Amino acid sequence: MAVDHIRYDLLAQEALRGLVRTVVGDAAKHGLPGEHHFYISFDTRAEGVRLSSRMLAQYPEEMTVVLQHQFWDLTVTDDGFEVGLSFGGVPERVAVPFSAIRGFFDPSVQFGLQFEDIGKASDELSDDKRAGSTAPRPAEQRRSPASLVVAPAPANPEPEASATPPEQPASGGEVVRLDRFRKK
Repeated sequence: MAVDHIRYDLLAQEALRGLVRTVVGDAAKHGLPGEHHFYISFDTRAEGVRLSSRMLAQYPEEMTVVLQHQFWDLTVTDDGFEVGLSFGGVPERVAVPFSAIRGFFDPSVQFGLQFEDIGKASDELSDDKRAGSTAPRPAEQRRSPASLVVAPAPANPEPEASATPPEQPASGGEVVRLDRFRKK
């Protein structure tokens, strides 16, 4: 298998994070248009994430926030966003770098993205090389840095903040992996 010196996986992931940056930035400037709202899952342990100790204790690995009705002071920079949210009636300020985002979902139009930790995928490739494996892994075992998710909107929306992102799209949804378009 040829070595990807260009690192298309990293470039594609950065482009898709740019899409999230643009959409959240537009919402910060103009508000959420129509019925659009966002579920944003992120790694709470990632560098640059700012949460209160109470929230970090409650969500030690991953957290999903919902930007829909009850959020305020949404600000977006090139590197991330900050937003005020209410958790159990207690107002909190959350800062999330775009690099920490694991998933983005807009159920109003059945659009979503899932991101993988590139370092983890690179480690797996290194493990394969150390084990002496030169054969490519089967398609179902290969890991892609980001996946496009197309799924119907959930029947019962989650509360404004939750530790569990929408794991599987409801029936009828389809996950389209970037691998599908690679030459094999």
